[in-house]
Amino acid sequence: MGRVSRAEADRHRSEVVTAAARLFRERGVGGVSVAELMGEVGLTQGGFYRQFASKEALAGEAAAEAFEQLAAQLRRIPEAPVSERRAELAASYMSQESRDAPGEGCPATALGGEAARDEQGSPLRKSYADGVRTFLDVLAEFDGESATREDHMATLATLVGALYLARGTAGDPLSDEILEAARRRVVETSHE
Repeated sequence: MGRVSRAEADRHRSEVVTAAARLFRERGVGGVSVAELMGEVGLTQGGFYRQFASKEALAGEAAAEAFEQLAAQLRRIPEAPVSERRAELAASYMSQESRDAPGEGCPATALGGEAARDEQGSPLRKSYADGVRTFLDVLAEFDGESATREDHMATLATLVGALYLARGTAGDPLSDEILEAARRRVVETSHE
């Protein structure tokens, strides 16, 4: 089999990062083997180390990709008064669909435990911290100058904490109660 072009190699690399962003949120970094990941995009395991220094390096790139996806999704919420935008944010972020599909959902929730257990300075921890900063920036865009950084952090903690707890209690009525209470709290604390 001949060598692939640079463009094709770049496309394969991008496909692996995107697949890893989804699979690592679904099952954790340790829950996905390199062979499984490469098979997901139709490539062989041997090609992995030509593209990535390590699985840990890929975890950092995948987390960054997941946070970019989240920021893009949130930025698609239409311009409207703050309370309406926060209501849309709360409804989409803390929905049953978001709770039940971690591979497509918030990386702050799905990868937080992984990042906390990883070494200081690891690619995952760095990307996670950068991603949380980006999430805070998006929240600041929602509220404009009417809220403080501390307000944004409290909203972020409410969103991420509620979704984390709702996932951990999924299947129990408590899960839906948590989502509903957090949705109300995020809307009620809009800063207009």
